[in-house]
Amino acid sequence: MIVIRYLLYFVGVAFLTWLLTLIEISSPGSLKLQVFTHADDVLGTSEYSPVETVQLGFLAICGMLYGWVAQYSPQQRPVALTFAGVAAMFFIRELDFFLDRYIIDNFWQVLVAVIAAVLIVYTWRHQKRLRLAWTRIWPSPGLTLLFAGFLVHFAFLPFVGHEPLWEAMLGDDYRRIIKITVEEFIELAGYFLWLVGTIEYTLQSRAYVSRDPQQQMLRRRKKRRRRSDRRF
Repeated sequence: MIVIRYLLYFVGVAFLTWLLTLIEISSPGSLKLQVFTHADDVLGTSEYSPVETVQLGFLAICGMLYGWVAQYSPQQRPVALTFAGVAAMFFIRELDFFLDRYIIDNFWQVLVAVIAAVLIVYTWRHQKRLRLAWTRIWPSPGLTLLFAGFLVHFAFLPFVGHEPLWEAMLGDDYRRIIKITVEEFIELAGYFLWLVGTIEYTLQSRAYVSRDPQQQMLRRRKKRRRRSDRRF
């Protein structure tokens, strides 16, 4: 079962990446990695790209899975809610262009700051439960993949996507769309790791709950209550 699952991850990642590249090859410009929004725009944006849409979809799925874990696995609730908050901050960060343009400039920073403040307070108040939940789940393949995704986004992407690097390498041949394309696809790879890691974390949390006698008793009690409610 585990081998099949990881094979499906491989096929899914390969297929989606192939599909995105095929779209651009078949119809150049379809990925919209550099869209100029007005006449004075000299930089362009990739926010209208299908690649960005896929990234938002991944983050939304991750958030829903963390919400499921928080609801059905009380032991993992502190970890799941913390990860859900991080996913929410990244979701808002990916929408920064539209929030700045159609609502208020730098509005996304306010939203991220609010979520970050709530997370800090939550983790501080539940630090013992958070530490206990972490020790129950670590080490695990899911958390390892999530850590790998963090490495891609915070330790690798900031340097590889640094514009002066590309200007130094390409010199007079520098074109910003090259830098944007590399940056967006590396970012997509990081989100791939996050999604797979989140799925594995969810499955492990589910398995943990199924082995917990107390949780099994609570589930049986809920089933009996639902059956008794149906009779009346």
